[in-house]
Amino acid sequence: MKTILITGATSGIGRATATLLNQSLQCKLILTGRRTNLLNELKENLEAQSDNLVFTYSFDIRDLDACLNFWESLPNDLKVIDVLINNAGLAKGLDEIHRGSFEHWNQMIDTNLKGLLHMTRLISPGMVERKSGHILNLGSTAGKETYPKGNVYNATKFGVEALTKAMRMDLYPYGVKVSSVSPGAVEDTEFSLVRFDGDAQRAKIYEDFRPLNANDVAEIIYFILTRPSHVNIQDVLVTSTQQGSAMLIDRSGRKP
Repeated sequence: MKTILITGATSGIGRATATLLNQSLQCKLILTGRRTNLLNELKENLEAQSDNLVFTYSFDIRDLDACLNFWESLPNDLKVIDVLINNAGLAKGLDEIHRGSFEHWNQMIDTNLKGLLHMTRLISPGMVERKSGHILNLGSTAGKETYPKGNVYNATKFGVEALTKAMRMDLYPYGVKVSSVSPGAVEDTEFSLVRFDGDAQRAKIYEDFRPLNANDVAEIIYFILTRPSHVNIQDVLVTSTQQGSAMLIDRSGRKP
């Protein structure tokens, strides 16, 4: 029975992935996030759906001390983590570089890059020692191509892309897989609401086309994780049919 850790599990792709893996696999789930109430709710829902063991830990992956405290508090048997899904990430603001917010920049860099590094550094040594494991990083089309006003968010997701490739080079001699999934626009997540600081009107960017949903991405993650041990799917770039690139979207209405 594998032990799977998912960061950013309280909403969107993280929550959908936790739900699908819980339904489809016999596993132990370690779910992390910042909102204790949502973690508790998710744990209750998952435990009602299967006999899998679900453990939740509330902390901020941007905070190295919080990450170290989490790791020290984890029972030894749960430290044998087979799969790490670095899902937590965010975008803040959509401004030209000369109008950007230092606070927004730091939030994106600290979450999308430093948080991923914190968790990877704590968990990967055990995988190397056991010569087995799988790390899956959530990228983005924003890590494949830039777009106007994307600047720092683009930079962090290009960073995730580079880190994923470099991590694979470091870890493949030890039998550790490293993969990434890079989705385009995804609805039923908090991505746009967070990006625009809770401005629901500005966050209504998916009304005139059909984007991906969180379950679409979760199914791809499940597929990657369930390939034979000799198969490592390195990267999946996925968009909805109505999205041609990071910037090109057919907004003529939602299509089947």
